[in-house]
Amino acid sequence: MMANLPQSLSLNPPFGGPTASSANTNAVQASKDRRMASAEQLVLELSNPDLRENALLDLSKKREIFQDLAPLLWNSFGTIAALLQCVASHPDTRTLFLNAHIPLYLYPFLNTTSKTRPFEYLRLTSLGVIGALVKVDDTEVISFLLSTEIIPLCLRTMEMGSELSKTVATFIVQKILLDDVGLRYICATAERFFAVGRVLGTMVNSLAEQPSSRLLKHIIRCYLRLSDNPRACEALRNCLPEMLRDATFSSCLREDPTTKRWLQQLINNVAGGNRAAAYQAGGGLEHMLGN
Repeated sequence: MMANLPQSLSLNPPFGGPTASSANTNAVQASKDRRMASAEQLVLELSNPDLRENALLDLSKKREIFQDLAPLLWNSFGTIAALLQCVASHPDTRTLFLNAHIPLYLYPFLNTTSKTRPFEYLRLTSLGVIGALVKVDDTEVISFLLSTEIIPLCLRTMEMGSELSKTVATFIVQKILLDDVGLRYICATAERFFAVGRVLGTMVNSLAEQPSSRLLKHIIRCYLRLSDNPRACEALRNCLPEMLRDATFSSCLREDPTTKRWLQQLINNVAGGNRAAAYQAGGGLEHMLGN
């Protein structure tokens, strides 16, 4: 009797239930969804320094089964920046990172003048990678950066970026100055010294209206390091902002004894502590100006 039924009826399950083919399709899709959820969780863990290493290991092992991993990495907020910072700061990959000149690919984002939020995010992300490089106190890194246009790019951001971008850019300049190679580079010509000094002075004037203790801390540290160079210290006697000499920022620094100590040391240096050394080194401001 069943053999005489039409083929269409004999093959279909009763009451219109799912076919074996559709069930397989659903199972495949469910498996794919689980893999994607797993990939998304691992990508989120890349932003956590404590989980990053294991997340990278799992992603590398499973990259063949995560078919959409590349767009997921690219479109997830902060992931590429976190990976670049990780590579830039690790001692085993830092030199390779520099030799590949990867920082240069970030410079166009620092060269933008738009203040809209998307461009500001690009600036901040790029600065974060450079900041990870200089944070390790490596003269090789400083020498590489000084062979590029990093100083004028940072100075531009210090003039027109958001408070956070200005802070990171000033931190980069500070770390460059703290290296002897960087200090000599900045103080080698009057043009370089006064380019940095002018931007720092402009920022001090702006902070009088909109205080930021975090940004002020890095500015003061830059000035203090410049005062370690005898000729630069002599020049600062004429161009150090008056607001750093008076009580303008007293309330801003009330809870920061370290920065208050830096500022006092700066004032002492500029007031004459290094003056004799400046003349012994070949003159002060006049020498820097080439007179």
